[in-house]
Amino acid sequence: MNTLIVTGTDTGIGKTIFSAGLVQALEATYWKPVQSGLEEETDSQIVTRLSGRPALPEGYLLQLPASPHLSAEAEEAEIDPDTLELPQVDGVLVAEGAGGLMVPLNRRALYLDLIARWGAPVILCARTQLGTINHTLLSLKALRDAGCDVVGVAFIGNPEPEVEETICQFGKAAHLGRLPYIETLRSAPGVGSDAGGPAAGGPGATRPEEGAEALATTFAENINLDLIREALSKGDPA
Repeated sequence: MNTLIVTGTDTGIGKTIFSAGLVQALEATYWKPVQSGLEEETDSQIVTRLSGRPALPEGYLLQLPASPHLSAEAEEAEIDPDTLELPQVDGVLVAEGAGGLMVPLNRRALYLDLIARWGAPVILCARTQLGTINHTLLSLKALRDAGCDVVGVAFIGNPEPEVEETICQFGKAAHLGRLPYIETLRSAPGVGSDAGGPAAGGPGATRPEEGAEALATTFAENINLDLIREALSKGDPA
């Protein structure tokens, strides 16, 4: 089994759109272990709609759009990380986290703890807006301190070449490319809690095939898939 973990510096930065592009490019299967917030499309539904690829059932589906531990507590439940083992699939699995690395799953465990236990290579998504240097460098440090294998940083948003270079220099991380605004997706139907960011969102409607085609083209033109495939080729890290 080959697995990639997609995480981010924050919520709402567009990592679900990035995950959809990655799943589509690698002909992978998508998995969202914990979904917090069911008011709109779930992240799994968004990825399936944009990629045409299958999504596995979530480990936890929680109504409240909040940190996973608070969402679970609102339903008088608790997330048990031991139930969230990486699924076995044919081909590549792309597992997307919720929010940032330091988001609690329960009162004892952070999402970072789960990612570290999985041991799969990690792609860190970072938006190019103000504040991203601090957030991204802290996230890279947290991943490395936890012993995670960082594939690199994928930027999302308008170009900020000096900022992107600074992050990769100080963070000693590969630049995996930058996913820009995709106007077709910006006029797409409602998005989930973490699919917004610069790549999607807003009122209106678009045909599913238009969004999928735009994402596939933009992803292929802007993201370094060779580096990502190289990380997968190292073998099964899990």
